[in-house]
Amino acid sequence: MRPVQLEGSDDHSERNDSERTIEISLTGKSLLEDPLLNKGSAFNEQERLEFGLLGLLPPHVSTVEEQLERTYYNFCQKPNELEKYIFLISLQDRNETLFYRLLLEHIEEMTPVIYTPVVGLGCQEYSRIYRRPRGLYISFPRRNEIPAMLANAPSKEVDVIVVTDGERVLGLGDLGIGGMGIPVGKLSLYTACAGIAPDRTLPITLDAGTNNKELLTDPLYLGWRHERITGVQYDDFIELFVQAITARFPSALLQWEDFAMNNARRLLQRYRDRLCTFNDDIQGTGAVTLAGIMAAAKLAGSSLPALQIAILGAGSAGVGISDQIVAGMVHAGLSEAEAASRIWLTDINGLLSDARADLEAFQRKYAKPVDRMAGWTLEESDRVSLIDVIRNVHPSVLIGVSAHPNAFDMRLIRTMADYCDRPIIFPLSNPTSRSEAAPRDLIEWTDGRALVATGSPFTPVIYGGRTIHVGQCNNALIFPGLGLGIIASRARRVTDTMFAAAANALAEASPALLDSHQPLYPGLAQSRQISQRVAMAVALQAQHEGLAEAFAENELPHRIATAMWTPSYCRYRRVPDYTSTLR
Repeated sequence: MRPVQLEGSDDHSERNDSERTIEISLTGKSLLEDPLLNKGSAFNEQERLEFGLLGLLPPHVSTVEEQLERTYYNFCQKPNELEKYIFLISLQDRNETLFYRLLLEHIEEMTPVIYTPVVGLGCQEYSRIYRRPRGLYISFPRRNEIPAMLANAPSKEVDVIVVTDGERVLGLGDLGIGGMGIPVGKLSLYTACAGIAPDRTLPITLDAGTNNKELLTDPLYLGWRHERITGVQYDDFIELFVQAITARFPSALLQWEDFAMNNARRLLQRYRDRLCTFNDDIQGTGAVTLAGIMAAAKLAGSSLPALQIAILGAGSAGVGISDQIVAGMVHAGLSEAEAASRIWLTDINGLLSDARADLEAFQRKYAKPVDRMAGWTLEESDRVSLIDVIRNVHPSVLIGVSAHPNAFDMRLIRTMADYCDRPIIFPLSNPTSRSEAAPRDLIEWTDGRALVATGSPFTPVIYGGRTIHVGQCNNALIFPGLGLGIIASRARRVTDTMFAAAANALAEASPALLDSHQPLYPGLAQSRQISQRVAMAVALQAQHEGLAEAFAENELPHRIATAMWTPSYCRYRRVPDYTSTLR
């Protein structure tokens, strides 16, 4: 059962929810156990009488401010990051309104706990810290019952779905069903950063087994204890899922998350023209990185088309970043071939070149002709390493998405700093333990000249008597706003040009463009404003491409604003039991 709104429109709204009245039929303990409706100690005297709560709560009626003070105090008492993660997830399972109020008031402090980097630890420990189910768990042995599983979803109307198969969680590898922490965390950011109503979101894990032997032998592991299915079996499993999603939630935005490299791009290409879908590891990471590069290039007195860019990591994220950079360079006037020639992708086997027989199809467009390396003196005779690229190409941008900690060492960075006045260096691998370098070292090795952004949050660096704020290249600055724009414009598909529009909107909001001591990226405290800017750009682009409903441009800001939910308690009115949908 979900409540129905009595006063106001059917749209989510930024107005104070305390001004709304909704009808509900739940009473007593059932009401207290519904996280979307529970107010805890904030139920007033009338509600306690009307809904059979007398004696079930302490006598004092708390204000939400008192609840926030109490809850934050308890959060601060937790002895480590994992305990803080467990506390917040438990609060979300108990009282979603209070959870999001707390998160918004302490978003810079708590986002790293509910998402990167701490969510990685939560995923690793998922089967040991499991409390309550959230979302849907769809396992391969029950694949013929997917429609029935979707019918069991807590909400009957869904705007955003995030799905994972847990095979490549952050830089931690195959975590099986533990990957569920990622869709849950991502959707929390959709709500916190862009106001997507929590009852309109759905996290899903596709349990295709795991090749993690520690999990397979762990007696507490909650997933299907079987090696991962592959090939036709896997593809048929995904196809059954997509067919069921399309039938049950035909208008929902589907986000693929943390799929392995060999599946991520393939699945995106297969389904992007069949439903409204995208892969955040490929497109979201690419767009947010492009935004930071565009802002950094302006600070360095250069422009995007003039840059040579070296990337360590040639998987889904590395190629996705490359694709977005190419799109940006093409928009700025280069041909696609010219743009691709300016990107130098390397992996564990060295530079992607046409001499390598181990490249995937999606990597080959960035493979360099061997004759471009003619005359180079190589450190190793059998491969062109990243340091060889730095010495011979002189890139002004260096990006890390390799999950290899400390891959950007002092020799590499100082070589880059010898020829580049303002090196642009983005060690983006998550979690923090996988970062290619620490900002403090990058700034010291470049004598304070580097323009740095990271994938995980880092504290400011004190150098030469000045405080250098390090921006976080956080996908939360892109994907929530993209989702908001899709919902507000009722777009039917997601395109690369929508991501390019989102990147442009984010780049224009860079604090460093106003003050060079500020970070390249806005902080999450501004995430709702940033999401509105991104949503507007995405919605306009969707309309331009004929993929959204035709609204007047001056109507879009209102549609975006009214699509945003804010966490505040509503007034309740009791009715006999019936089912409706809260919007």
